[in-house]
Amino acid sequence: MTSEMIDLARQNTKKLGINNTEFKLGEIEKLPIGDNSIDVIISNCVINLSPDKLKVFKEAYRVLKKNGKMLVSDIVLLKQLEDWQREDKELISGCVGGAVLKEEYIAIAKKAGFIVKILSEDKEISKRQYTGIPLESLKIEATK
Repeated sequence: MTSEMIDLARQNTKKLGINNTEFKLGEIEKLPIGDNSIDVIISNCVINLSPDKLKVFKEAYRVLKKNGKMLVSDIVLLKQLEDWQREDKELISGCVGGAVLKEEYIAIAKKAGFIVKILSEDKEISKRQYTGIPLESLKIEATK
């Protein structure tokens, strides 16, 4: 997301002797990657930061090769948030303010063309991190 993040990632792969990675600066809604060119996308609580989740999933679908996979962990809601919660800066940065209902999230991924498999659902995260807000950490595998 920032040039500093890219620099740090490159430094870390160099330290670890990893030579099969590439880092590009871009936006999740407009990836600087060619069509049908990558095998796997990993996303950890990033999609909720985008107001246009369908665009994110369509963009991921575009860049993945046939049978490519997107492994996603994100926060989904089990009940709608109050307006004040949607505007709370801490909840926004904590991947909650921009979250959508679980069924909507899955439907968006499917609308983009993905076959969606639920890998796990952690409802206890609400008690550990989010003061009981009705949500869960959803992990899915989305296959092109």
